[in-house]
Amino acid sequence: MKIISQPIKRSELEAMLPGYFGDMIKAVVDVQKAIIGLDAELHADIEQELLQQGSEQANLWGINFYPEMGGEDFIEFDSLINIRPYQGNRSRDVQDPIIRKRIVEVVNSLIL
Repeated sequence: MKIISQPIKRSELEAMLPGYFGDMIKAVVDVQKAIIGLDAELHADIEQELLQQGSEQANLWGINFYPEMGGEDFIEFDSLINIRPYQGNRSRDVQDPIIRKRIVEVVNSLIL
């Protein structure tokens, strides 16, 4: 597992392959702190590490990276940790377009 708060090159992300899931790397984005936790077997493992480092649950969203893909296929907004009826998210998908946009902003600022 790796927590990034400073930009990394996409080649560093690609170097994590093959990981737990072959061509996919699980990640959790803290949309408030603008940090990303990467590369664990479960999104919940990354989530737990970020919570221990002071992140707040409401700001953590699970995604998957496909480093060998381009464009919109690079990020998949799918994780069990995203199911949060109390925040209006009743799906594994990140449903709020504002949160999705913020996730993409954080990803684009940290993975070059």
